[in-house]
Amino acid sequence: MEPALILLVAVVALTLVFDFINGFHDTANAIATVVSTRALKPLTAVVYAGLLNFAGAMVGTEVAATIGKGLVNAAAISLHTVLCTVAAAIIWNLITWYKGLPTSSSHAIIGSLLGATFFSSAAGGDNIIWPALVQKVLIPMVASPVLGLSIGFAIMVLLTWMIYKLHPAFINRLFGRLQIVSAGFMALNHGRNDAQKSMGIIALALVLAHPGQSFDVPLWVKASCAVAMGCGTMTGGWRIIRTLGSKMIKLQTVQGFAAETTASLIIGGASHFGIPVSTTHVITTSIMGVGATSRLSAVRWGVVGNIVWAWVLTIPLTFLFAGGLMLVYRNFL
Repeated sequence: MEPALILLVAVVALTLVFDFINGFHDTANAIATVVSTRALKPLTAVVYAGLLNFAGAMVGTEVAATIGKGLVNAAAISLHTVLCTVAAAIIWNLITWYKGLPTSSSHAIIGSLLGATFFSSAAGGDNIIWPALVQKVLIPMVASPVLGLSIGFAIMVLLTWMIYKLHPAFINRLFGRLQIVSAGFMALNHGRNDAQKSMGIIALALVLAHPGQSFDVPLWVKASCAVAMGCGTMTGGWRIIRTLGSKMIKLQTVQGFAAETTASLIIGGASHFGIPVSTTHVITTSIMGVGATSRLSAVRWGVVGNIVWAWVLTIPLTFLFAGGLMLVYRNFL
């Protein structure tokens, strides 16, 4: 087997490993609330989310195009750049999973891609498409949590006004059922946005391995990424589920429904426009917004502070991780 083909196979395999880890790292995005409120049993919830993650991953390639050809100059990088990108993102995901921090796999892969690209040649930052980075990553990175907080707060206020005369037992039964639907919608949109990031990386690797080939996401890439993310989701991610579902705030069924609905609408809209938002940031801030409607003290702000620090550090640290790996390759291999 030719060295270039071996390298391509390694990149594809490692990207699917990242996709699998992304699945269990971000399982909490879809099911933390439905498990916390006991609307579904944990095992049922992860299987349900896994199947809908698979289905969502098979819908569209807009986000994949942004990752694969919209952020860096493909002509200036190599398969080694992509290999360092995926390796750094995996390292960060495993660290934050171990710590139980719901950080963004999206920002991990983006930060890693930028870092590996920056250090791949003497041209450095010239190989990064800065306008696209600002429009498709940096602005949404700030805007999506703000939308999660504000829309989650507004939806919860509206629901509270609509149901305040109903009996609490009836409310729990009603929203326990509705929450199953909203959790499914969230899982579907999570797969649609997050799995496409891995598709974009593999499609970029295929272009680098076959110069002159146009950027495209073959069916086998979509299917393999969908399977990897679905299987990862089914393994659970219990450390992060506990953080989102109970450590940050104790949720009721109506609150879980409001948070999942908010996040699903934001992530679905972003996916339509090819914006690789952090599903983690969106669902976390949606939960914060929902919880703040009862009283600000309902949110455990110490836990929130740890989460926010992890968010802030994700892109810089993965940038440095990937850049360091790229420098090792350039100087010693």
